Amino acid sequence: MSKQFQFKLVLLGESAVGKSSLVLRFVKDQFDDYRESTIGAAFLTQTVSLEDGTTVKFEIWDTAGQERYKSLAPMYYRNANCAVVVYDITQSASLEKARSWIRELQRQADPSIVIALCGNKSDLAARRQVTEEEAKKYADEEGLMWAETSAKSGEGVNEIFTAIAKKLPLTAPPSARAGGARAGPARTGVDLNKQPNAAPGQNEPCNC
Repeated sequence: MSKQFQFKLVLLGESAVGKSSLVLRFVKDQFDDYRESTIGAAFLTQTVSLEDGTTVKFEIWDTAGQERYKSLAPMYYRNANCAVVVYDITQSASLEKARSWIRELQRQADPSIVIALCGNKSDLAARRQVTEEEAKKYADEEGLMWAETSAKSGEGVNEIFTAIAKKLPLTAPPSARAGGARAGPARTGVDLNKQPNAAPGQNEPCNC
């Protein structure tokens, strides 16, 4: 029987970098030129099938990028297994904002969280302000995954989520993970064959 796991994933980044469009492309393979800004956070799910037959279900929290919602972010990245921090390749300031989100995750999220830095809007390469070299160098220095995507064309979108699924710990039981109490079920993938319900705290709605 193939193994099935579920993980909590959070998207962070400045407003208008395309986080919601990225998720919409991943979950529904759709793109909308006129998406309204997310209020608070949106919740979606999507499954990825790996080559070895393992199925990974992502519980995705798409957070709002506006500054007035920043204080809510810890509720969404708390106990997250992975994070996608998005910037707009046509706006260098959005990479600086992504750096600040990554610093916050490194300080406050679980130490074993998998972080991917994602440069969105690769279809607008003619207006590029952030070079691939600059972003990749930063990602390498910080030990992050990195990729460029286009939510509009779909380029690279499935690939980055699949890469994250492959990077997540799919085999280590909670007792085998370092970090003591913090390495409990909320941080380890839930084997859906054995435990159909999400681990406590992993899929609880936030009272926002």
